[in-house]
Formats: sequence, structure tokens, C-alpha cells
Amino acid sequence: MAAALLVLLCCASAQALTPQSIGSFDQPIFLTSAPANPDRLFVVEREGRIVEVENGNRTVFADISARVDPAGEGGLLSVAFSPDFQSSGRLFVYYTGKDENPAEIHVAEMVASGGSAPLSSLRNLITIPHPNQTNHYGGQLQFGPEGNLFISTGDGGGGDDEEHNAQDLSSELGKILRIDPDTDGVIVFSIPPGNPFVSTSGAAPTIWSYGLRNPFRFSFDRVTGALLIGDVGEGSREEVDYAPAPGLGAGANYGWNCREGFLAGPATDEGCGSGTFTDPIFDYTHSDPGGDTAYGCAIIGGYVARNTNYGDLYGRYLYGDLCLGELRSFTPRPGRPAGDDVALGPLVERLASFGEGTDGTVYAVSLSGPVYRLAPAD
Repeated sequence: MAAALLVLLCCASAQALTPQSIGSFDQPIFLTSAPANPDRLFVVEREGRIVEVENGNRTVFADISARVDPAGEGGLLSVAFSPDFQSSGRLFVYYTGKDENPAEIHVAEMVASGGSAPLSSLRNLITIPHPNQTNHYGGQLQFGPEGNLFISTGDGGGGDDEEHNAQDLSSELGKILRIDPDTDGVIVFSIPPGNPFVSTSGAAPTIWSYGLRNPFRFSFDRVTGALLIGDVGEGSREEVDYAPAPGLGAGANYGWNCREGFLAGPATDEGCGSGTFTDPIFDYTHSDPGGDTAYGCAIIGGYVARNTNYGDLYGRYLYGDLCLGELRSFTPRPGRPAGDDVALGPLVERLASFGEGTDGTVYAVSLSGPVYRLAPAD
């Protein structure tokens, strides 16, 4: 059992889930589906491959392992398919680069042809220096409800944001970025209208929001459009940040390293006293959110359940923790802390990510290998 995903169904609940295996993979770290086909799944393997799974059959859709350095917390960390993928074949990948010491962050475009995306189609859009450390890379790509590409980056690693990146608007680290990759092929991307710091002297124009430690996974509520960010904490708290549509948190400062969850953070800078911070809607200590003494270490942000087959789970945010493995949910409430957090039953060893199909089906990904479709318990 130590080598497999451990599933325990406990505590009868209307919100219980049943994990259904779609297969085992090599260090899977993310999953999504084709925009027009929820049965065409794509599993991201950290070493640099994207495996397509459809009707039980699997093929290697893309392999960029020659460009990827998986050291530390790096690797190929996510993929996002353009909303017009069916006609354009375009997709975007987030990875840490090989032959860079330490690895830099790359956001790149690929173009599929004939059922796969060749390495030769890889075109770099953004390179973000990540000096000194091999952790806190962030790693999520997601198209927002307005069609722009959102990107999450970690604070650069180490302890307590020792490089002071998260509060620094000249750095793209510790941020949510927003770009428009829909170009004519000459300019690799443009800055969308409404990016909040375009006119701020010295600020990176790509920045959408800031003050994040390691926003490894974020998502958009497919009904309300709201942005939810699972931001991995330091030594005290794990948090979920919430930005309702249509503003989506433009210019929001989520507080790190002045704040950690609802608490004061490790920074002692005078600027922390004058900052205006956006509090999370939920945080938990490194003990089990349910109250026992199990040790949590890193929140894995998920999705708001919007497939009506999920019954009482509809409208609730699913999340977990890398070390606890327990799948949990709460109702996201803008502007006030969530108060109805509950366990959903299954335990997922080395939970690395959730995934969402275009039909609203939610998946759980274990870094140990298994990937599961989360189905209603009945």
C-alpha cells in the first residue's frame, strides 16, 4: 500500500467521493482536458511529458524532457490549452529549464499537429529568473473567463521570502501574472488592457496581483468566474485566497511575507505596517484542518465543483494537502472566512494536484503515480 494511492472511505457523508482510477503515470503533477472534449484527458508528468488518455488508450502527446530540469520542486508543472485549441492547436506549458543553475521559469507556446505537439514547435514566451533556490516555483497556467492567460509564480524559494520578491513589484516572483498570448506570431504576447501596474514606475507590467508565497495551484469558478488561489504557507498557515469576478483581484496584495494566512508574517519591514492586504477566505494550521494532530505541509488548491452530478458538493471548493492527503471542501464566501470545512472521505497519498475536465468532472493526481476521477459516492 505504501507504493499505491491509499483510499479510505470513512464517515458517511452526503459529500463523499469515490476515486475511480484512470491509470498510473510517472510522477504525474497535473491534469486537464481538451477544451471541446472532456473525454480527451492530458496528464502532465513532471519529467517533461504530456500523456493523452482517451477511452482507456494513452499516447505521448508532447515530450519536452530535453528542455526540463525537474530538480527540487521544478519540472514540467502544468499545461493550458488555448480556448481555440480545436482550430489553432495551441497550448501553453510552464516548466523549469535545463542547463540553468538554478533552473529558470519558462512559459512557452506549443502547436499540435497530427495529434501531438512536437518539441520543434516550442516557442518561449516568458523567462523568469529564479536565482539561488530550487523551490517555490509556483507553476499553474489557466485561461481566465475573459480569455487571457493567468500564470502563478512562487517567491523565489528559501525561508521567509529571503529575497523579498513577493512585495517587490519589479519582480515577477510571488505573483499572479496575466498576459494575452493571442498574437500574430511576431510578438510573443501582449499586455492586456486592465493590468493594474502598467503605469507604475519600475513595476513589471505582467503583474496582476502580488504578495504570494507559493501559489502552486489556482483555478476559476466556471459559474461565477471567481479566482481561487491555494497559496502554500511557511511554518504556520496554509491559505485560500478569493477574488470575485469581474475584478478578479486586479492589484490585490495578498500579504506575504507581511502576512501568513490571517496572522502576521515573518517580515519586520516598516512597509508591512502601511500595507493594505487582502485576507484569505480560509486558512488552516499545519495540524489537520479537522482538528487532529496529523501534520500538514502544503495546500493543494482545487476547483469549485460545478458538475451537477456532485449533488451536495455543487458550489463547494475542493482542496487537499500534500502531506495529509485528505480531500476536503468548503463553501467559498467572498469577504469572510469559510466556516463549513469538511472532509470528503478519500485519502490520496502524495496529493500533487487536482484537475478539471471541461464537463466539470474533478480529478485527483498523486505524485506516486495514480490519477483518479472523483465520482459521487453513490
